[in-house]
Amino acid sequence: SAFKQIGRGAPRKDIPSKVFGSAQFGLDVRLPQMVFASLRMAPELGGAPGGLDVAAALALPGVERVVSFPPYAGAGAGFAVVGSSWWHAERGAAAVKTDWRPRLAGSLDSAQIARDLDRALDEQSGFGFYQRGEALQELKTAQSTPGARLLAASYHAPYLAHATLEPMNCTAQVQDGRVTIWLPTQVPQLAQALAARVAGVALEQVAVHVTQLGGGFGRRLDVDFVGQAVRIAQECGGRPVQLIWPREQDFTHDFYRPMQTARLKGLLDAEGQLQVLQVRAAGDAVSPRWIERTMPALSGPVDPPDKTTAEGLFDQPYDIPHQHMAHVATRSGVPVGFWRSVGHSHNAFFTESFIDELAALAERDPLEFRRTLLARAPRHLAVLNLAAEKAGWGSAVPSGRARGIALHESFGSVVAQVAEVSLERGQIRLHKVDCAIDCGICVNPATVAQQMEGSVVFALTALLYGDIHIEKGRVQGNNFPSHPLLTLAQAPQVRTHILPSQRAPSGVGEPGVPPLAAAVANALYQLNGQRLRRLPLRTMG
Repeated sequence: SAFKQIGRGAPRKDIPSKVFGSAQFGLDVRLPQMVFASLRMAPELGGAPGGLDVAAALALPGVERVVSFPPYAGAGAGFAVVGSSWWHAERGAAAVKTDWRPRLAGSLDSAQIARDLDRALDEQSGFGFYQRGEALQELKTAQSTPGARLLAASYHAPYLAHATLEPMNCTAQVQDGRVTIWLPTQVPQLAQALAARVAGVALEQVAVHVTQLGGGFGRRLDVDFVGQAVRIAQECGGRPVQLIWPREQDFTHDFYRPMQTARLKGLLDAEGQLQVLQVRAAGDAVSPRWIERTMPALSGPVDPPDKTTAEGLFDQPYDIPHQHMAHVATRSGVPVGFWRSVGHSHNAFFTESFIDELAALAERDPLEFRRTLLARAPRHLAVLNLAAEKAGWGSAVPSGRARGIALHESFGSVVAQVAEVSLERGQIRLHKVDCAIDCGICVNPATVAQQMEGSVVFALTALLYGDIHIEKGRVQGNNFPSHPLLTLAQAPQVRTHILPSQRAPSGVGEPGVPPLAAAVANALYQLNGQRLRRLPLRTMG
């Protein structure tokens, strides 16, 4: 009752500078005598450059030099061309001739990796993150239980790129035993540490200037581009150099969200009550790979269980007597990293789609089915009820549309979303999303609403288009025509409803992403009876 500012929408101070162009992003850095660099890494993941023929590049106007660099922080080796402008540098990089060497362990293939995940689930039990009751035993005896109904389903999520609108970039200057870097980063201390290591100077000799980020989403938790920029700057005689990755290098040398496969089993008793839920998933662990490349001193010979990969599977709010959740950690060789909402981003699709499948098997309304399971989770139930109420769940929808619902907790916040969906000429169209959130004490409701809107657009882009496909070691499609972003005309109406709370403030930047794919898929099932279990969502026929 004493709050005068908390809980009231406040204008964001960064808006005027972004509207009028004075906000400084990494690409806006301009310094006296600055030069520019563009790079190339092997077209095959895990490959490396062979000999370089630089004569044609150096003969071009505006091209100054070619600098080779070794692998840094998980990125592959390659070379960069330095020029008087980025365009001159890019033309020079395109003119360099090299014989790229393949990955020593053999070429990667995403279709084969998907088969490997299935085989891993066939052969390994995985690490058990959660157990309640006797789920495995109950499933074994299900056939002899009168009236019991068993449901089993497999779900799949592909590799995803971050596709930040601002390309990876870093401006570096190495002069008089000191290093200065200007960059958009989520981890300035790790950037400082790598810059010092590459330049061979003490940590305190490195100054870091953090600019605005033109999109992070986890990609700028890595610092590979920092090592490259500092190495190039060492060859520039004290002048600052701005390294900018071409978009094609960004798509083909990302640290991707891992591919994941999940198998779920549920058992209903004769009254249609959910008694057993088993979830087993397989996919690369993110945290060990990230630690390995950013903080190698903390990396061990054996990977510990990775909570971030399994989160959203083992921490269900539903009151189910018998539960068992396990994850098989694989190591495909594809570089993987943190992607917005991390494991929750795909695990919510698995679990919330499956809960809807169980509701259909029980011949019950999806909302009512969830309410029964949330009798001991009042916080989650309140969020679910708020989203359903605001969306008018149970009321008529316009002809050719249907609603789907999903609920998920991540980063301390609970989010429920109701999606209103149609099919237009066979294409999925999301018209409206009612998004309810309990994020603890809400400091600025306007920012919360903006984050939910951004999360929906981000998640919708992924569930419609997101898919990194690898053949013969190469990422197929290396720019936005092959990986489109959601357009303004496709953007749905997003209505955010914030639940009053006395809890400590919790996350809002990521929790709006996980429920959407399941909410849309569940709506499509209500619309045409198709149960889609693979991302991106593709209607059949």
